[in-house]
Amino acid sequence: MRLSSKLTGNPSGNPSGNLTANVTGPRALSRSLLAATVAALSLAATTLAGGTAPAQAATSSGCAGGAFVVSLPGGSSVSGTQSAKISTAALPSDAVLQVRGRYVEFDYAPVTGNVYNYVYTGADNPESLTDGVRTPIWDSKTLSLGPVLRTEVEVRTDGGDLLLQSRGKAGKVKIQAKDCATGGVFQQEVEAGTTVRATHTLAPNLYYFVNPFTGKVNFGDGTRFRGKDSPQVATKVSQGERVTVWDIASGGRMGMVLGEDAVELSAGATACVSDCQAQNRIRGSLPVTDPAFSG
Repeated sequence: MRLSSKLTGNPSGNPSGNLTANVTGPRALSRSLLAATVAALSLAATTLAGGTAPAQAATSSGCAGGAFVVSLPGGSSVSGTQSAKISTAALPSDAVLQVRGRYVEFDYAPVTGNVYNYVYTGADNPESLTDGVRTPIWDSKTLSLGPVLRTEVEVRTDGGDLLLQSRGKAGKVKIQAKDCATGGVFQQEVEAGTTVRATHTLAPNLYYFVNPFTGKVNFGDGTRFRGKDSPQVATKVSQGERVTVWDIASGGRMGMVLGEDAVELSAGATACVSDCQAQNRIRGSLPVTDPAFSG
């Protein structure tokens, strides 16, 4: 199934006033009809499913074989069940840790807390979201902190679980990730004592669109692949076809969800700013009306 509903408008404008959802073809629904369709489908899914877990919800099989290897700037690496701390005092601001998993890859700049080149590898798995096709997702997820995390970076791997934590006098950035074919967990948390602006830029092959089956903003590439930004104590400032800008409160975070989690009719994450769990969202017990995942 291909959805052709792209977001257009001024990326620097107010998202509520400058976006239009251009749904073309047979799914070019009016707003009122779309709302009615979503409501009806939601009710039907709730009635028929009886609260049971959707067939393609995230499972351990989707993470089979997942394992991260993190290459450090000095040439050493962290993998398996290992941890390491390195000083960031003398690192160039553009130095990166190369994070490579079976299912996901990305680069992390420990001095700034920025993330670059996030890729869904398409490694073989029955629950693959791209049918084996390697798919770049993010060009970058950057923060307005600048090169201030000049104390240390901590790296912890536990098979397919990853924690990266950069510290400096001006604050702290924590990355949590899980290596799964179903998307796993990915979140970028900031503690800086003040609001930090985050700019997310999708890879050139992806775009944001209004999902006609849920009314929510997803990102995708015209295939069954679905993703969604997952804010926690963060406010959207602007929205474009490939770029979103967010203000993250200290202790808040920006994450993402992929696949079925991206199209569940959930209320979103709770307002947590301390000791938040990466899995702090509802899984597998809500209606899924997008036919890419409701079959």
